Amino acid sequence: MSSRDDILADRLNVEPAIFKGCSSSELGVIVGVAALVWLPVSLLLAGLMGAVTMGFGLAGVGVVGTVIVMASVFQRLKRGRPDGYYQQQFSIWLSDHGLRRATFVRRSGAWDIGRTRYATLPHRDR
Repeated sequence: MSSRDDILADRLNVEPAIFKGCSSSELGVIVGVAALVWLPVSLLLAGLMGAVTMGFGLAGVGVVGTVIVMASVFQRLKRGRPDGYYQQQFSIWLSDHGLRRATFVRRSGAWDIGRTRYATLPHRDR
């Protein structure tokens, strides 16, 4: 270690940005979803034209293009916001539309403990 200012991987709080502000796990999800979409579509289109193997090339170009575009979208979404912001927004959107149960307390207003008078403590003899 040359100096005390070296960034060590075990001292990072979040995954480092790899491409356009996206971490490796975010890029993995983008690549996976893009491949699931582009591979069947491009193979079907290429099969209709009579060149099925050309579909793999179309899928590769589609996946690369999707990764570039979606990484730019995520870069704009994440700019100036705290870590995990868009994941929390997505979770809130899912709960608003009834697709998933809310993981956050989103109630506003006065909170109450549900008692109308003070509870008496039981008396203990020593």
